[in-house]
Amino acid sequence: MKTLGHWLAAPWRRSLLAVFAGALPVLAFPAPSLWWWAWFALVPWLLLVRAAPTGRRAGYDGWCGGFGFMLAMHHWLLPSLHVFTFVIAALLGALWLPWGRLVRRLLGGTPSRGAVAAALVVLPSGWLVIELVRSWQGLGGPWGVLGASQWQVAAALRLASVGGVWLVGFLIVAVNVAVVVLVAVRRARLPAVAGLVATAAAGSAAWVWSPPPGHSDADGRVRIGVVQAGVVAGTGSPARRFDREEELTRRLAGQGVDLVVWGESSVGFDLGDRPDLARRLAALSRETGADLLVNVDARRSDRPGIFKSSVLVGPDGPTGQRYDKMRLVPFGEYVPARSLLGWATSVGKAAGEDRRRGTAQVVMDAGDGLRVGPMVCFESAFPDMSRHLAEDGAEVLLAQSSTSTFQQSWAPAQHASLAALRAAETGRPMVHATLTGVSAVYDASGARIGPALGTDASGARVYDVPLAHGSTPYVRFGDWPPYAALGVLVGWAAAAGVRALRFRRTAPGPPVPPARTAHGSAARPGR
Repeated sequence: MKTLGHWLAAPWRRSLLAVFAGALPVLAFPAPSLWWWAWFALVPWLLLVRAAPTGRRAGYDGWCGGFGFMLAMHHWLLPSLHVFTFVIAALLGALWLPWGRLVRRLLGGTPSRGAVAAALVVLPSGWLVIELVRSWQGLGGPWGVLGASQWQVAAALRLASVGGVWLVGFLIVAVNVAVVVLVAVRRARLPAVAGLVATAAAGSAAWVWSPPPGHSDADGRVRIGVVQAGVVAGTGSPARRFDREEELTRRLAGQGVDLVVWGESSVGFDLGDRPDLARRLAALSRETGADLLVNVDARRSDRPGIFKSSVLVGPDGPTGQRYDKMRLVPFGEYVPARSLLGWATSVGKAAGEDRRRGTAQVVMDAGDGLRVGPMVCFESAFPDMSRHLAEDGAEVLLAQSSTSTFQQSWAPAQHASLAALRAAETGRPMVHATLTGVSAVYDASGARIGPALGTDASGARVYDVPLAHGSTPYVRFGDWPPYAALGVLVGWAAAAGVRALRFRRTAPGPPVPPARTAHGSAARPGR
């Protein structure tokens, strides 16, 4: 009977297993939402990589696992980008190639206790640096960072208030490494147990050090109406969608709402070109007694290009407060390096024309002193954007989104879950209002307020949102975990370099062969 080692001797089998092992963490995210699985999901991948016969093979296992993770995390893009989804997954997966080599170096064979202790810090640091790099907007942004799988776990959300989603991800990887050591490296179990204890201590310290955001009667509450049109497709859909949103908004009259929020691309015409629509929105504002935050996706009349913009409309029409989306979705709203990658438009639904970017974030005055910070679409995936809005005085964070292209996939639930993390990180409630679902509202601790509007819903719902005061450590100190992780890697690499240099200096040189005399006899050195 062949052993697993014999079966893995074929490179293609090993690569296939690495892809499968790398894909396992996706089950911790919505829609499955098996949050507990994240704390063990990396174990099969780590075990495979540490057993690689060479460092080169370990790097390749890291790449294959990264490809599996990225493909599973973004599988819902396949109907739109087709084969290009595999290209993106392969490019992003390459970020895990050096991580694979690092895993084998620290955990391969029979590692010492010192190597295991280093692995508990260095390997999570390496993972965080990968997430930091791939979080660059040009590489697709921070969709599917490991810590985001814990969006419904109160203890993890409290950790997020200290170090953002990054700190949660670091601890998840550290626990996975400790489990691998407990399973496969018996002689080094003590450092693994110490790592688990340290993780529990970090969670406890965060619970004590970062109390939940303060709320008092003086902070008050606001009533926010969320309007979700539902799927409206076919000829003339922008006009019919506007009609439906208008109808739903009228249902909020008399309910004492302070603000009404529509989803992304809820208005398909520039209001400067369509004063009739601006008048209808102003009439809705007067009827409901609240300002409306709509999202205009259209070619602007006052400057060239197509923008996605959050526009605040009051009883007298547009108030002049406007936010133009800054971080665009690669391929969905623009094609990176279009001269090189423009062929993506011929194999999928990539953007035929690049949308224009805004230049600055905006905090809006929505009336009665309420200050709100809007974001558009996947901008809610970027922790720094919501943090800056909180720093600038936003009392409520708002995300206007639409995942209608991926309506039957895991994408809508994944997107909505990000609002819980942004709320917990900043200590500010957050409203995630979508065109076709999932729409949801979270309080300042990341707990959901009221029922969500699912992808099968077309309706309007009012949420009583408690305001909060104070500032979280994450807002004050920013993205310190990934930069600390970068420092750990630099420090470890420097120490490893010093050790290697010392070894070369102290290692004995090759033996000197005896010298031969003219008579053929050997003369010993020194004689």
